[in-house]
This record gives sequence, C-alpha cells and structure tokens, in this order.
Amino acid sequence: MVPCWNHGNITRSKAEELLSRTGKDGSFLVRASESISRAYALCVLYRNCVYTYRILPNEEDKFTVQASEGVPMRFFTKLDQLIEFYKKENMGLVTHLQYPVPLEEEDAGDEPEEDAESIQSPPELPPRNIPLSAGPCEAKEGPLLSDNLRATEVSRPSLSETLFQRLQSMDTSGLPEEHLKAIQDYLSTQLALDSDFVKTGSSNLPHLKKLTMLLCKELYGEVVRTLPSLESLQRVFDQQLSPGLRPRPQVPGEANLVNMVAKLSQLTSLLSSIEDKVKALLHEGPESPHRRSLIPPVTFEVKSESLGIPQKLQLKVDVESGKLIIKKSKDGSEDKFYSHKKILQLIKSQKFLNKLVILVETEKEKTLRKEYVFADSKKREGFCQLLQQMKNKHSEQPEPDMITIFIGTWNMGNAPPPKKITSWFLSKGQGKTRDDSADYIPHDIYVIGTQEDPLGEKEWLEILKHSLQEITSMTFKTIAIHTLWNIRIVVLAKPEHENRISHICTDNVKTGIANTLGNKGAVGVSFMFNGTSLGFVNSHLTSGSEKKLRRNQNYMNILRFLALGDKKLSPFNITHRFTHLFWLGDLNYRVELPTWEAETIIQKIRQQQYADLLSHDQLLMERKEQKVFLHFEEEEITFAPTYRFERLTRDKYAYTKQKATGMKYNLPSWCDRVLWKSYPLVHVVCQSYGSTSDIMTSDHSPVFATFEAGVTSQFVSKNGPGTVDSQGQIEFLRCYATLKTKSQTKFYLEFHSSCLESFVKSQEGENEEGSEGELVVKFGETLPKLKPIISDPEYLLDQHILISIKSSDSDESYGEGCIALRLEATETLLPIHTPLTHHGEMMGHFRGQIKLQTSQGKMREKLYDFVKTERDELSSGPKSLKSLTSHDPMKQWEPTNRIPPCGGSSITEIINPGYIGAAPFGHMKQTLSPDQQPTAWSYDQPLKDSSLGPGRGESPPTPPSQPPISPKKFSSSTTSRIPGPRTQESRPSDVGKNMAEPLPQEDPPLTKPEMFENPLYGSVSSFPKLVPRKEQESPKMPRKEPPPCPDPGISSPSILLSKAQETEGNKGTGKPVPPPAPFLSPTPRLRSFTCSSSADGRPAGGDKSQGKPKAPTGTQVPVPAKRPIKPSRSELSQQRPPLPVKSPAVLHLQHSKGRDYRDNTELPHHGKPRPEDPPLARAAMQ
Repeated sequence: MVPCWNHGNITRSKAEELLSRTGKDGSFLVRASESISRAYALCVLYRNCVYTYRILPNEEDKFTVQASEGVPMRFFTKLDQLIEFYKKENMGLVTHLQYPVPLEEEDAGDEPEEDAESIQSPPELPPRNIPLSAGPCEAKEGPLLSDNLRATEVSRPSLSETLFQRLQSMDTSGLPEEHLKAIQDYLSTQLALDSDFVKTGSSNLPHLKKLTMLLCKELYGEVVRTLPSLESLQRVFDQQLSPGLRPRPQVPGEANLVNMVAKLSQLTSLLSSIEDKVKALLHEGPESPHRRSLIPPVTFEVKSESLGIPQKLQLKVDVESGKLIIKKSKDGSEDKFYSHKKILQLIKSQKFLNKLVILVETEKEKTLRKEYVFADSKKREGFCQLLQQMKNKHSEQPEPDMITIFIGTWNMGNAPPPKKITSWFLSKGQGKTRDDSADYIPHDIYVIGTQEDPLGEKEWLEILKHSLQEITSMTFKTIAIHTLWNIRIVVLAKPEHENRISHICTDNVKTGIANTLGNKGAVGVSFMFNGTSLGFVNSHLTSGSEKKLRRNQNYMNILRFLALGDKKLSPFNITHRFTHLFWLGDLNYRVELPTWEAETIIQKIRQQQYADLLSHDQLLMERKEQKVFLHFEEEEITFAPTYRFERLTRDKYAYTKQKATGMKYNLPSWCDRVLWKSYPLVHVVCQSYGSTSDIMTSDHSPVFATFEAGVTSQFVSKNGPGTVDSQGQIEFLRCYATLKTKSQTKFYLEFHSSCLESFVKSQEGENEEGSEGELVVKFGETLPKLKPIISDPEYLLDQHILISIKSSDSDESYGEGCIALRLEATETLLPIHTPLTHHGEMMGHFRGQIKLQTSQGKMREKLYDFVKTERDELSSGPKSLKSLTSHDPMKQWEPTNRIPPCGGSSITEIINPGYIGAAPFGHMKQTLSPDQQPTAWSYDQPLKDSSLGPGRGESPPTPPSQPPISPKKFSSSTTSRIPGPRTQESRPSDVGKNMAEPLPQEDPPLTKPEMFENPLYGSVSSFPKLVPRKEQESPKMPRKEPPPCPDPGISSPSILLSKAQETEGNKGTGKPVPPPAPFLSPTPRLRSFTCSSSADGRPAGGDKSQGKPKAPTGTQVPVPAKRPIKPSRSELSQQRPPLPVKSPAVLHLQHSKGRDYRDNTELPHHGKPRPEDPPLARAAMQ
C-alpha cells in the first residue's frame, strides 16, 4: 500500500500548495523528482517556507537524502525507513519530519464515463494463426495461460491433447508431409516444454520458434531473392529520387524469426508502394506533380475607378506563367499584364473588406497604386492567396519561408466515414471558410486527428490519400501515423517536402480510467521542417458536462508526459519545444447551462446567436481563469456547435439519452476544437476555422482549420568552412525574475537555443522578498554572454532563446519562458519580458535588458511580407466604427497593468513587419528618433480582454452583459496579425523599478470588436458598391448597439492628440500616456499578415466612438482641453493621390495645425495610421 505522504507525480507547485495549506512546521510529503528519473523530492514546511531535498537512488537502489554539509550520508533500502529516520530531531534537515500531508481525494473523474459505448476496448487485431514472436505482450499473457492450464487439467483433457484432436479434425491434405509431421511433434511433446518456460515467467518459446522457422524456411529464401527485384521496379517508378540516392546493398541476414518478419513487412510495403507509384504515374504523366502547376488560371470580376468613373474589369491570375492579366471583359483581349516580379505588394483595406490595393512597378521603375473592389471579402482573400502562391512558385529562394497547414479533427462515433469527405479538406461548410478560387491550392501539410475511429490504419490512410488525390491531383507522402486505441493522428505532406522533414517523433499518453486506459488520452507527432520545429497533439478528453476539472487534469497530464520534440530541451514541456504547436481533438468542453434551457439553446443556434452560448463555453471560461491552455490561441468561432447531432442529419441535435439511471443530457456544445501556440514574433495566421455540413455518419461534425506558418531554412554560414564565427553575441543585463513560490533555495538560469552550441548555465542570483509573497531573484550583471554559432542577422534575428530558472537544491525548473531575438536594433540595450510558466501554470515573470550583436547584413523580405493591411483614408461618416486610441498602436496589444512601451513609437520603423527593422521591401532600417526608446519583443502574449489581468494571453468568453457578439481572440495576440508576426510586449528601460509601483493600464477603449483579416464568410449583396466593414458583418449575426462603457475615465478615440500635445503630456515620464483599460470590449485582433502602425503616435483619421467624445480622465497625465477635430466637407470630398513620405519635421508641423487625411494611404512607410476596430458581430474571444 502506498503511504499517505507519497504523492507520486504531483507537480512542485501543487506540493507547495498542499504544504502551505497545512500551515504547520514539520509538515512533509514526498513526490517524484521532476529533474531526475527514479529520484524523489522530500518537501518540508518550516516557518511558512518550503524546503526541498532530493532523495537519490544509488547503483544498489538504496536511497539517500542530500542534506546539509557536514551531515554524514545514510542509505536506506526503502523510502519508509528513510522517512522514519528523519522523524528524529537534528538529523540534518531544516526541521524533523512531523506531520505527513495526506493524498487528496481523487476526483470523481475515475468513475466510468457517461456513455457506455464511449469506453471502447482496444481495437481488435486480426487473428494470427501462427504466433510469430514472443514479445512483451506474450510475456504479460504468460501467467494467465498457466492459470488456465491448471483449471484445464482438472476438468478436461490436457491442452496438448485438445490441440492435437483439433489438428486431426482439420483438412490437412494440402500440407507438405514434413510440415504436418513437425506440427504434430510440437503439439504432442514440445508444447509441454514451452509451457514449462511460461510457468517460470519466461517470455521465450524456443520450440515454437524452431517450428515456425522450419515452416518458413523456403519462404525466407524466396523473399530474400524477390526483394531486390521489387526495389528495382519501385525505383523505376519513383518520382522523388533524392540526389545521391543509391540502392541499398542486399546483405542476406540470418534466417531467424525477426529477420523474417522484417522482410515480410518490407515485401508488403514495397508491393503497396509500387502499386501507388504506377497509379500516380499513369494518372499524372512522367513529370513530377510538384514540378508542374496544379492551379489553373482563375479570373476575378472587380470594380475600379478611372477619373471618378467606375468600370468593371477582369483580373486573371495565371500562377503557372507568373502573370496578373487585366482585361475589360471576360472574353476580351488582354489590356495589360504584370509579371510576378513587377507586383510589389498587396495592401488590404481594413474598413472595406472587399477592397484591395496592388502596388506594381512600371517600366520606368515607378510605383503605381491600383485599387480594386471585389465582389466580397472571400474573393479578395482567394485572390491574395493565389498571388502569394504565384510569388512562391516563381521565387528565386530555394527554400520556402512560409507553408500552409491543414488541421482536421473528427470524432467518428465508431462509424465508418461516408464515401465522400472532400468538403472537410476544402474547408467548406459553416464558419470561416475558404473561397472556391482557393480550392486549387493544395496545403503543404495535412494533419488529421480522429477519435472513436473504427478503421484500421491502412484503410484510413487510403481513404485520406484518395480524397486528397481527388482534390489536388497529387499523391501525398505519409510523414507519420500513430494510434492509441481509437485515437489516431495522421500527417501527410507534399512530395516536394519529403527531404525537408526530419526528426520525426511520435508518442501517446493515456488519461482514461486511473490513467491506464487508452479510451481517453492523446497522440502526438513532431518533426523539423528545415529549421522550424512543428508539433501536433490530438486528444480525446473526459466526457460529461460536469467533469470540467477532470478535463483540465487530462490536459495537464498530457502536457507533462507527452514526449515529443528535442529531448535536449528536458526542462521544457511541449508548449516551449516547438516553433508552432497545434492542439486539436474532441476536448469535450461543454456549454454550461441548465438542462431545462435545452430548447432555448436550440433556438439560439437556429438564429445563429452563438455569442450568447459561447459566453457559457467551459473551455473559454477555463482559459480566461488561466486553468488550461495557458497562452494558446483559438480562432473566432462562427459555426454551430459540433456535438451532439442525430446521425445522418445535421438538422437535429439529439441532446437527450434514456439510460438506466434516468435521462442523460448532452446539450449542444463545441466539443471539437483547434488551438495553437507559437514562439513570439513568428508568422502564423489562421485562414479558416469551421465545420462541415455534409458529413453526417457520426454524432460529431468534422472541424477544419487552416494556417499560414512562417518557417526558416537550414541556414549555412557565409563564412568559409572551418572558420569561427565570433562576431555575434547576446548579452543579458539587469535581469530579474519574480516567482510564485514558498521555496527557500538559490536559483540559477539555463539558456537553451538552436543558435547555441549547447545550453549555458548562469551563476546563482540573489533572492529578495517581493510584493504579495513573491520571490524576486536578481541576476544583475552576472549573466554569461552567449555566443551564437552564426552571427548573420538573416539567421540570428529569426532565433529564440528559451530560459529556465532552476533551483540549486534540486535542479528542478520553477519556470520557463521564451525571448525572440527579432529586435528592432542591434548594439543597443533593449528591454525584454517573458512570462514564466511551468506545467501549464503561471509561475511569474522574467524581465531585464538585452543587447544583440550581429555581423553586417540585412534580412531579406519574406513571402508573408507580400500582403499587408492598412487603414483607409477617410472616415465613412459620423457612425464609423473606428475606435482606436490616438496613442501608440502597441498599447492596444498590452494587457492591463503592463508596463508601457518606451517612447511609444520605436516599433513603427516597419513598412511590413514580417520582420522587425525592415524598411520598404526588405531594407534594414534602424534609425530611431531622439524621443524614441528602442524596445525589444518578449514572449508574453497580450490580453485581449483587460479583465484578464496582467500577464495573460488567454481568451475570455464574451461577458453575459454584452450584446451577442462572436467571441474573438483576445486582441491582437494572434501572431503576425500586425507589426510583427506574433504580438509581443515591449518593455521600458527602467526595468529595475520598484515592483510595487502601480503600472499604468494600457488597453485602449473599444466600442465594437471586429475581424480584420481574412473574414472568409459573409459576402456582399451589391457588388458595385464599396462594402464598409459595418455592412460586411455576417448577415447571420444580429447587430446590436454596444452598451455605453461604464468607466467614465476612458477617453474617447475621437479625441485627437496632436504630436505637440502628446509630447507635452509625456514629459517627465518618458513614456506614452496610456488610456485606462476598457471595461468590456476586448482590443481587436488584427488578422493581417502584417500591418502598419503609427510611428509617432499620431491619430488616424475619422475616429468616432458612439458619435460622442468623452474627456480623458483616469490615469492620463492632464493635457490641455481638446475637442474633436472634424474634417471639413471639402476635405471629405477630395480624393487626393498618394503623396511622398513626409519628413518628421513636416509631420510635426502638420499635426500641430490639425489633422490632414492625405497621409493615411501613403506608399508603405513607417508612419502607417493604425488599424481600426472591428464591428460588433465579431467579439474578442476565441
């Protein structure tokens, strides 16, 4: 029996919580060590502090405690003896052990699941007439077999006799005589000998092995003779021969059982592969599929204005030839065309979701700005994706810097799929879907997760490949397939990426009853795509509306024990091991409403009032409280609940089920979800998120999500081979960590990164008491200088440093974080910040300064910089839905109580911040104005709702007090959605200030959240008109006026601050003056690939907030009274052409007089006006 003080695999923070709860000196417990396998940690409470001692096993498996110096080591054979010994006083511990802390009572989650059919036994294996191996499974079955033998001896003939009689009753006329005699000999004499082996606990069956080898003797020789011929045939049809590929030499192995099984497996694999290759070759011709275009020319009807006269045009995108052709009529001749090299940039309008500006280069090397209006926003998005595909296809870069990933999750309900499931892979159905024009663009990687999957791996794989072949005319390569009972994950990739993918790893974690059954749990796959690490987790969590806490625990267990990625990153769990981590599956979180509201819920679904229901979504609520999926993101949900449907229809939810214990309710819920978490400042954009409507064999609907993800190539140093790259250096200064811990120990830092030869360990820091019981660990100037392996900025600015703060007494990590090296300037001290998390819990923060030194060079423009979003020139009138503050754009990305960015405008030296410090079309730009303080980017994802508190990146549910709005991700935290592919925090230079000092709130007031980029649903009814954002809200969503903001201190966005006034208001603080945080509305999440931001904090044109300005109060520094500056009618009527970039002096003069709208649609430069707010129909949650 396990002693009450042995808590097994609980986390360090949980152990501290249990001890603190007792409050008695001498309270203790034992847990498993997080840093050393087979070791333990003895945790003791003394004077409200927790002391941790490692219990280490030696070579003889005897235990000893690392006690204080001068205390002799004592060895114990059992943990119980060790604990009894240290209950005596003065034995070397801080105090003797007195009060064992008992185990907490188990959550009711270990009871049987609510649905009897949900507990599936493991999938049945095909019958094996001849057991070929005696593996671990047979070892486990041995004792059972011996027990059965004993029972058999009493009541019936012996096993040998029974089997011999069975053989005699069979038709053995077709068997060779020597084979039949060998089987008879085994059954009559040798079976008993093997039985003796089993009884002694051995898994070896030597006589059975001898028999099978005799039977397969001729087969083995035939297989060895046949395999080279089949491999030669396979190479003939292989379309993807790698350079330098040579046939494997055929060394005949020993004719044993293991080799036999391997050869047979190889034989069946080859036969299947040859058939696939011949089919593909016959279907596609001799040219490799990825070498030729699979995308036919696509034509879009658009509207353009010439001299104020609207006219219809046809834009034809020919991906294969690399041309954009402009025609006046569909069947007419070409008026003009632009090659892919002449198309410089696509600029999406935020106000008008169907408007696009194309920057093209003319023959005279001038830049033209062409403006077009598409039929709807989805057409515009399809056009942008096709042009991106064209740029990628004709790029001179040998390796991609952006790929697209399809993620699909489906609980199949233990029923085979229908014949046609292509709508799933085309992202068709409800929610945010793809336009038809994008159907021809295959994704680079397809990840398909299934639960309650009744099919075999091979059968399911054939269905998936056939479906993808049907829509892409391409045969995808299987990267990985992994199954735990009925939970399965499959990863497929384009053939051209086969040699770019390496380090493939798979694993699974069981979270079923007692964490031993695999009916619930997770399967995962990870691999490297060139220089980028990718991780995918498919999980099926505990079912039942009331088992929310058990689901949270499932998630934590998966996080801790799923072994994927680089094993050298041992201090970090999977949330820090990957550049991009995608988590999909039937998470089983429900809509938490009373069962008697079932019909009300159905009614709201019919009316598409999803926001009302999502405000009660358990996953969103748990994420808001930081209990699960910390710092993950989820796209806005705009589709109906995916569970529980009546099978073979999507018109009726079957929310009741009669059981022996009474009526069971399964209210319609969004059980099936896709979330993601990426490193800071890495490009990632969710292009679609929805569910299918035509796949109805299960009570769940399949869910799809597609992503653009930035990737890096395997960088090769420009220095010659053998030379040492000594120019690069990463220096951390004035750093300190705040930790939520009761431990009394010394701490040190470990720095891990792929840009370092190996991890680097720091000296111990100095501990100080912080506010609210936190511990502050200061490292000052003692941190080591890091030497990257390559100092070229094109490589180094794409890298990240992982930080782990560890205790000296147990070497266990107390928190992990990530710092992006994509800094705005080099050779300059920049502030940094990252939250510290451990096993999915918030542990504290790491702050300081960084100085990065690189060699000479510049970053090239990436493919994802080709598309950007900018604010429109003019307000659409007094009811315009613009509601952003006139302060620094980065403030809307900061959570409440966050330190404001220094200078407020340094981050805006970016035309298209797919990378930091890039001027138009890729030139490095590091000039900072005197009043600008350079800032660094950090890992913390800002809040999307100020109510979440500091350090949060979770998505809150829509508050019930708000009108129905679609939950949307918390404000800008989606990576790459504006300046910088992933939102990060800027930090001030005065990092070392008193921690207790109140920090100004930074979220700007908002009126209506809206979706910015990629709104792939909701088309416009009247094509010829520009469709403003307000009119482009999804017609399914009811529009209501938002309630007035209850905080009178929130300044209205319509109050315009001139540059002179802002400068005056900021004097003395050195920081931009932030507005108070909003009360209800979350900050908008900008969904473009990138976006422009105001370099000098100037206001952008035409902002109104409910049509009425409010006076600024609250935390703002008093400034002279201002009133809204309204544009004159003449200004509104003028359509001025773009002007050249203005100098700062001209901008200063301009803003001291009043607002000029002319600078709002300039060619890309660092002073972009800031994006506007979203409409009401799209809220701030995921």
